[in-house]
Amino acid sequence: MQELTLKYGCNPNQKPARVFTDREALPFTVLNGKPGYINLLDAFNSWQLVKELKAATGLAAAASFKHVSPAGAAVAVPLDETLQKIYFVEGVELSPLATAYIRARGADRMSSYGDFVALSEECDEQTASFLLREVSDGVIAPSYSEKALEILRQKRKGTYLVIQMDENWQPDELETKEVFGITFEQRRNDIVIDESVLAERPTKNQTITEAAARDLIIALITLKYTQSNSVCYAKDGQAIGIGAGQQSRIHCTRLAGNKADTWFMRQHPKVLALPFKEGIRRPDRDNTIDVYISEEWEDVLAEGVWQQFFTTRPEPLTREEKRAWLDQLSGVALASDAFFPFGDNIERAHKSGVEFIAQTGGSVRDDNVIETCDKYNIAMAFTGIRLFHH
Repeated sequence: MQELTLKYGCNPNQKPARVFTDREALPFTVLNGKPGYINLLDAFNSWQLVKELKAATGLAAAASFKHVSPAGAAVAVPLDETLQKIYFVEGVELSPLATAYIRARGADRMSSYGDFVALSEECDEQTASFLLREVSDGVIAPSYSEKALEILRQKRKGTYLVIQMDENWQPDELETKEVFGITFEQRRNDIVIDESVLAERPTKNQTITEAAARDLIIALITLKYTQSNSVCYAKDGQAIGIGAGQQSRIHCTRLAGNKADTWFMRQHPKVLALPFKEGIRRPDRDNTIDVYISEEWEDVLAEGVWQQFFTTRPEPLTREEKRAWLDQLSGVALASDAFFPFGDNIERAHKSGVEFIAQTGGSVRDDNVIETCDKYNIAMAFTGIRLFHH
């Protein structure tokens, strides 16, 4: 038996804690730092996600994980000028892996604060440099360049967690876990997600473009490693809104849709032109942008808080301006980890530019869901696959 002692379990009072295997060796090596229980849960879930994204798309992949669900996931699709601006990498020539990481981290920067990062291939110097400037707990990758490892060992006063994963590791077909002294056993969810799962299309519009198929696959693989109920909006090779762990699917669709809206609102010309003072911390800048977009901005103006962050008082975004901008969002792909029980989910998705959907199908109200998709000319695929993850 091989084992590794951990700092503690989910909480500091949960000691002792360890991970172990009956095989000859653990499939990972800790190159820097000391892992905790949640660190490794995030590491191994996110590693599976990026490995499958790479296999499905052939592109470098990255994920940003928090509390055993992704805050962002992406593949290396080049950034246009606007995305370069909102991700603060204007004029920088990015490696494929750095591109995937910048997309994954940029999807929901508030949720990614203090994340665990997964990379599908060797961490290069550029990606390590971007990791160095973010608030993050650790990273997992199959390997690291010598320079990248040197950079990462500087982070968090030398305590940043760096894990190297054995790419060839194959877990057993059956997996177990223990709850309240009772052992659960099931077959691993080793189902392969590729374009074949999009074959059944019950809607009038059956056209799913190549880019949309890629985004639906990204969304589905992301959901495979997201706490259920879960819904994922994706566009241009990345998740733009992930809703995790909601008891009601419509609440999940709304949560993820609101995140997708925020991602797109950050591209509004007024947001791009915000007059930030020099030296504003990155988290403060990101949080301030989200407040500026939200309904809370009028309260901030009334309190005069804007003076902490801006050289001049920004002109507010009106409700009409926000709606007009969001009405321009299009080509969004949406996936669900189980069937949509009612058409209200489609109504909400439509407000965030969704034109392509992949969901399990099999609800007694499928006819209502299909009818609502037809109302908005949305192309929908029934995958026949449920992706609950707990």
